[in-house]
Amino acid sequence: MRRAASLLSAVGATALLLTACGSERTGAGTSGAPASVPPSRTQVDDPGKDGVRITSLTLPSASPAPTRSTSVSADSLATDSGIVASFEVTNEGTETLTYSVIVTFMSSDGEAMANQTATVRDVRPGKTVRSTVRAGQLPSSAPRVTQAKVFKVSKVPAGEAPTEPGTCPTSGIRVSADNGDAAMGPRVVGLHLDNCGTRSYTVEGYPLLELLDSDFKTIHGIKTLQGSDEITAGAGPDQQPRPVTLSPGESAAAALVWRNTTESGTPVNVPYVRVRAKAGTDPVTIPLHLDLGTTGRLGIKPWAKAEH
Repeated sequence: MRRAASLLSAVGATALLLTACGSERTGAGTSGAPASVPPSRTQVDDPGKDGVRITSLTLPSASPAPTRSTSVSADSLATDSGIVASFEVTNEGTETLTYSVIVTFMSSDGEAMANQTATVRDVRPGKTVRSTVRAGQLPSSAPRVTQAKVFKVSKVPAGEAPTEPGTCPTSGIRVSADNGDAAMGPRVVGLHLDNCGTRSYTVEGYPLLELLDSDFKTIHGIKTLQGSDEITAGAGPDQQPRPVTLSPGESAAAALVWRNTTESGTPVNVPYVRVRAKAGTDPVTIPLHLDLGTTGRLGIKPWAKAEH
């Protein structure tokens, strides 16, 4: 009887301790924990696009339903999905290229669950490079991902590729572009110039542009305008260019403005824009995919110091 009473007393004390400290989370070595099931890897028969194809898809096994001894917290729902697409890039061209690959992760009925971008740098002609991209965090209520496909491929000469975020080229000047804004009809894409070096840097006037086709050949017949007033008043009034001096850590911004109006004639699409901050600087080729329609015009706003 004394032993039974002692056991009951110990159980009661344990229950009080758990109540005070919160629910117990099942972990390794905990009695009653669901067994860990390894993820499954499925080979994918993907025809690919522009030399890029998905080769396999790694999917986590379905998680077991929580038991009484397992608590589900908000943190556990906000983790990476564990879904990984493996892909390979084959450079079928004649120069070394850097690839930007957008992969779409989909449910069994083809609904897109996530688009993720991966960059594969310095792929030499005739070579194949393998890489992976993760689906990232998905809502807990989302349908289960079962397939993936290559959605879009952009490739630029490796020596003119935008630098990785958070890195600084040897010039100390980083040129990039944002995703743009087409909500009001006219298209606007921002160009950004960051002084990530150790010395001051001065620009004046407009970014220097070359409009390129899919083979990186110059597209002729497009009129580039200094300013955007002739295209739309929705991008703000034109300002006169002036010298802009950037101390280390400071940035400048410019913008490209156009309409994709299509009337008589053949619409013009510009896959790539080669950008120089000013004359004599190294170019950066950016896949902007400008849909100029039949307007034949592109407005350029001058560099101005960015406000933080």
